[in-house]
Amino acid sequence: MAKGSQLSQLKSALSQAGVSRPNGKKKKSTPLTEHAKVKKAAKLREIQQKLNPFDVKVTRLKHDVGGRKIKGTMGRPAQSKQAGMQHREKSLLKEVERRGRVGGVIDRRFGENDSSMSLEERMLERFTRERQRASKASAFNLENEDELTHYGQSLSMLDDFDDILVPVDEEGQLDHDTVKKVHFGGFGDGDEGEPDRKKSKAEVMAEVIAKSKAHKMRRQVEKEQGENMRHELDQDFDSLRTLLYAPDPSSIDNDGIDAAKPRAPVAANGEDYDKQVRELAFDKRAKPKDRTKTEEELALEQKEALEKAEKQRRLRMLGQDLDESDEDAGGRRRKRPRGGDDLDDDFFMEDEAFGGLAGVGLEVDSSASESGEEHSDEEVDFGQDNQSSVDEASDLEEKDTRTKRKVHRSSETLKAARELPYTFPAPEDHDEFLEIIDGLPDSDVPTVVQRIRTLYHHSLGPENKFKLQNLASILVDHILYIAAPSAPRMKLLSALVPHLFALCRSYPIESAEHFVVKLSLMHKNLKRGLATDASDPDARTWPGLSELGFLRVIGIIWPTSDMHHPVISPARLLMGAYLGLCRVRSFGDIMSGLFLSSLFLQYENLSKRFVPEAINFVVNATLHLAPHVFLTAKSLPGIFPCPDLRSAPCEPLVIDRSKAKGLEFRKPDLVHMISANLTEQSKIDALGLALGLLERFADMYKSLDGFIELYEPINLVLSGLECGQLSEDVQSRVASLQDKITRLLKFSRQSRKPLHLQAHKPIPIPSYIPKFETSSSSYIRRQDPDRERNEASKLRYQLKQERKGAIRELRKDAKFLAAVEHKKQMEKDRVYRERMNKVVSSLEGERAEQKAMDRENAREKRRAGRK
Repeated sequence: MAKGSQLSQLKSALSQAGVSRPNGKKKKSTPLTEHAKVKKAAKLREIQQKLNPFDVKVTRLKHDVGGRKIKGTMGRPAQSKQAGMQHREKSLLKEVERRGRVGGVIDRRFGENDSSMSLEERMLERFTRERQRASKASAFNLENEDELTHYGQSLSMLDDFDDILVPVDEEGQLDHDTVKKVHFGGFGDGDEGEPDRKKSKAEVMAEVIAKSKAHKMRRQVEKEQGENMRHELDQDFDSLRTLLYAPDPSSIDNDGIDAAKPRAPVAANGEDYDKQVRELAFDKRAKPKDRTKTEEELALEQKEALEKAEKQRRLRMLGQDLDESDEDAGGRRRKRPRGGDDLDDDFFMEDEAFGGLAGVGLEVDSSASESGEEHSDEEVDFGQDNQSSVDEASDLEEKDTRTKRKVHRSSETLKAARELPYTFPAPEDHDEFLEIIDGLPDSDVPTVVQRIRTLYHHSLGPENKFKLQNLASILVDHILYIAAPSAPRMKLLSALVPHLFALCRSYPIESAEHFVVKLSLMHKNLKRGLATDASDPDARTWPGLSELGFLRVIGIIWPTSDMHHPVISPARLLMGAYLGLCRVRSFGDIMSGLFLSSLFLQYENLSKRFVPEAINFVVNATLHLAPHVFLTAKSLPGIFPCPDLRSAPCEPLVIDRSKAKGLEFRKPDLVHMISANLTEQSKIDALGLALGLLERFADMYKSLDGFIELYEPINLVLSGLECGQLSEDVQSRVASLQDKITRLLKFSRQSRKPLHLQAHKPIPIPSYIPKFETSSSSYIRRQDPDRERNEASKLRYQLKQERKGAIRELRKDAKFLAAVEHKKQMEKDRVYRERMNKVVSSLEGERAEQKAMDRENAREKRRAGRK
């Protein structure tokens, strides 16, 4: 493009394009074709774009590649802005102008929005409305009507009135009656003009009598209908009465016939029905049941019952009658105390309840009548002799009755004194509890504990809670006391366990503290015994009967399957220490260890935790009791520690095969076997207990992974026992145990599989594909070899671009709307200014005219003054 001004550049561009006219004469222009017009417009547009280089925006590429077309390298922001403005004027501006307006066509067709009407009903209703609308429009248009009718007859047929016969008089005119009735003065009845005649008294009375008879007849008919209906109800009720009123079973014979009272026939007039209805009103109504009482109400009721029973027991022990005490409590008249001059004249009043004088008098009267049959006249009039005999008989009877009452009262007093009291004080410690139950049999001790728990229920007072907690600790001490080796009372221990269980469930934390204290004391005793010498016969290492009973009670009261428990965990550790650290010195030690092993079996019944101390001790007990081929502990199979094998204290514990040939297994008694002398039967029973424990442990531990390593040495130990000279019961028991263990070992070997790696997805061979980072170049980021990750990155990029574009468009829309609002405001301001300018100009014109007029008037005045 040539240099120079804008005009020179335009002229040169037009001349080069061949669009400008040549200088010289004007030639006659020929019309251009459509194609030429389009081509010329394109050239002019190109020239216009070249003249304004700022209208084109070019983005220079950093690396230009030949043959590659990139979209967006050249842009025209002015044209884009103009196109956007035009598009917003057509769309956004129209929406803003139509905002808030309501328009549209309302469908007023009948039934169009009624879903309950079918299409035929809508069409029929619309046709009816259309016809009605048409009839309203032509209501007074008589030209379109073909024929007018009146009451179904055509008016054209009635024009001549030929068929109407009108009565006329002699002169040919309408008569007087026709004019009066048919024309405007008539249309009445024939007798309307006649006045009503007043009825006579006879006629009135006759009418009243007739109405009364009709009403009476109607009431009689209604009564008969009611009687008929009642009779039908009586007939129906007679069949139901046999079910409502069942006969008395005592009055029915064996044949099923009511012999006591024959069945009366039903009355025909319904009197029996009325009687039955009245009896139904006096039937006993059902009583509502008592509501369920709360725990506090039940405790209070039980406490009151015990206090009342104790009060009655004390009254019986003092020799007082219960009825007299009730009368005293009820505020009745008290019997006056017996004085020195008392003549016992109130004895008969007291004795009337037992039939004192009344019975004696009858007996005397009957005896007198029997003895004097011949003198019947004298029997009616009692003489002086008869009265004296009556007095003597009454004195004798009075003495006998008093003697019987004294004997009865003395027996009742002794019985009440021996009866167990119903109320007891809450014991503070174990010594006070022993004082309470002193002299009572063991069967009454649980009753005493139950009554103490009832009297001092926690809901009856705030201090009862601490009393019951103290009672729980006292019961723990008493269980250790009654299980002492001198005279163990296991039945009483079993009877007290439910009460201790209930108290521990109510107060678990406080009760657990008492148990832990006792376990700590037992552990201290064990450490003291182990510190001296475990193999010393005088060292107290193994638990006694009281400790064993206490450990058994712990397993009953507290849950043994918990992993960590404040009572069970210390108890398990203490029992394991007994079995693992104590040495066998006597038969009592073996029985204590077997009992502890059985307790472990009870403790681990649910959790099935492995206890090696129990298994080891049971195997050692078997080796101590049964004859075997193992000479030393090193010759034993497996790794069972057996420090006391063939030791001097354990030599007497081996079963003598010559003495135990005919002995069989019996149920062992722990108390008897620990305290009594050692016998061969005790050894046989202990061996049976050890074999039973091995069998039960095998059933419990058969699911362990190390069952083979655990019980294979035990099976070898059992095969090394020499039980050939013992009884068949012992031999069969050992053989059956070996067979069972062999079978379980076989099943365990079959279920055991060699170790293998964990099954998982195969690990692929590592490849050398470079790692692509999302924060690197956009080109590399979009060429990720992972297809899913690449698609996700593309979606994120598109979302980002769309968000940016949406924000940009929203800003442009807001800018456009702000410009439109600004234009509207400017237009309003312009109109306002024009209007105000008009008003101001008009006011200024009027003011100028007024000033000119004032000046003219002033000049006129001055002129007038000169003249």
